[in-house]
Amino acid sequence: MQGQSRRCKFSFKSRSTGIPKIERHAVLSPLKLLLVLISALGLAAGFLAPYFGLNALQATIWGLAAAFVLLFLAREILTSLWRGEFGLDIVAALSMSGALYFGETLAAAVVSLMYSGGQLLENFAEARARSEMNTLLGRVPTKALRYLDGNLSEVRIEELVPGDRILVRQGEIVPVDGKVASGRALLDQSILTGESVPVYRNVGDDVLSGSSSLDMAFDVIAIRPASQSTYAGIVRLVKAAQEAKAPMVRLADRFAMWFLALTVLLAGGTWMITGEHLRMLAVLVSATPCPLILAVPVAIISGISKAARRGVLVKGGPVLETLARASVLVIDKTGTLTEGRARLVDVHSSGRRSADEILRLAASLDQASQHVIAKSIVEAASERGLTLSMPVRAKEMAGSGIEGHVDGKRIIVGGGDFVRGKLKQRTLKKPAAPPGSVVVAVAVGDHLAGYLILADALRGDAADALTHLRKVGFTRIVLASGDQHAVVEDIAAQLDLDQIRSELLPSEKVDVVIAERANGVVLMAGDGVNDAPALAAADVGISMGVRGSPASAESADAVLLVDNLGRIAEAVEIAQRSRAIALQSVYVGLALSLGAMVAAAFGYLSVVEGALFQEAIDVAVILNALRALR
Repeated sequence: MQGQSRRCKFSFKSRSTGIPKIERHAVLSPLKLLLVLISALGLAAGFLAPYFGLNALQATIWGLAAAFVLLFLAREILTSLWRGEFGLDIVAALSMSGALYFGETLAAAVVSLMYSGGQLLENFAEARARSEMNTLLGRVPTKALRYLDGNLSEVRIEELVPGDRILVRQGEIVPVDGKVASGRALLDQSILTGESVPVYRNVGDDVLSGSSSLDMAFDVIAIRPASQSTYAGIVRLVKAAQEAKAPMVRLADRFAMWFLALTVLLAGGTWMITGEHLRMLAVLVSATPCPLILAVPVAIISGISKAARRGVLVKGGPVLETLARASVLVIDKTGTLTEGRARLVDVHSSGRRSADEILRLAASLDQASQHVIAKSIVEAASERGLTLSMPVRAKEMAGSGIEGHVDGKRIIVGGGDFVRGKLKQRTLKKPAAPPGSVVVAVAVGDHLAGYLILADALRGDAADALTHLRKVGFTRIVLASGDQHAVVEDIAAQLDLDQIRSELLPSEKVDVVIAERANGVVLMAGDGVNDAPALAAADVGISMGVRGSPASAESADAVLLVDNLGRIAEAVEIAQRSRAIALQSVYVGLALSLGAMVAAAFGYLSVVEGALFQEAIDVAVILNALRALR
């Protein structure tokens, strides 16, 4: 989250993300590693100095090590104050500078090691939480084949203007919005609309940039430049949503103000009442806020590590903390609740042949086709363990169907119109089929054998996953899809949902997310480019990374690395436990620090004893925070 304080700070001005997070990558700071090494080596060298007869240099070694860290800390504080922020680092600076001023160099060295260690740990948390993701623009084509004077020439898509005629080959992505000029296009628009079933586009029909060509090459007349096309608009939506998303205030910030005020008041009061500067210094050293600086990052890192082991990549500590508070789920349909591809759901036989025989014959012939539906039919036959025969004399009509011979029999597979024409029949009675499904006719010889029905089926783990989310505290679940209403309604009937929204554009999904914020912290789950703006706009966005698009993975705050919807609920549970442990560590750590401050004020702890006691608190806090790993 860009612009967010790097430690436990309060800010007097609003903070914004500034740079979209898709451009941001955290790295482990060599400088902070150097600070830890210098403070640790300085502390160790000071203890070893007497063994080498360098007693006189002991205090100097400790002082120099602490002074080096203090200079860095002073620079950080000044930078923060310039931004309108201040926080508990001021206590560390006061205790280190006071210890050096009064000659308590051992205490200064101990505090410097504690501070630098906390800084490195926090930086490590950020670096660990951010892995390199595929860029959003990775799917955008950079070049296109344009007709010029009857010839094809490769040009950059920025050079395309409305009216240009371009060629889109099989497997390529449509570079600009346009209209089909020749041929028949079979397009995968799931990344744009959420509809998993491929669609046909005939001459004169509109095609959207970002669609993938699944079949024969076709020509497109550009109607918009690349910068104004659909896919470019989605990219802009993602960036705009990210920039508008306010950064989460760190968990420790909630405790910083009162703890800082209490520390200054108690230390100052001790000095005024007793007149003993060492007691005041002991209070400051005992108050060094390691429970805040260390406990939260350790618990969060542990939670992120555990989530990663369960196949959920969480992109930062603030994301994990927000995930723990999520209570509203907005979820996409295609590829999230459903499998995201056409699968065989039923076989209707005309009565002459068994369902398995119809499927076997159709799949045997479809081995000769590269059509996406044909591949699904072959896959379905393989899953049923059917033995396929080799097709002969196969002849495919692009986008319509295929005819050939299997086991000496004439087989026809394709759309109803194609098969009817081959059989020279006026009508073919189609079976009832679920909304949004694809119906494939199969003929053997001169007779209709039956129909294969393919649809985007509900994931087997979808219902259980939503039930699990209810158990971990989600009070509202909304299905938001770009698919047709009848298709969405059919899926929703099988699930425990509070509301369904269908036929949504990417911008309308963003509106749904924003509206649901009135009901609680919003978690959005999706997988396609059409989901990317909503993922970015949600309090927490989770992308289905196994089959999801690079766009959704980039814009999301977390990525599901395994094809298991139930892991979302597991990630929420991990986040809730990590947050609870972090809070526990903070409360207990601050209580112990407060007790040490009071003891120091009454003279029961010296400066060095206060520093060592604080270190003991640090160890206890860290060990408790590490429980989040289990």
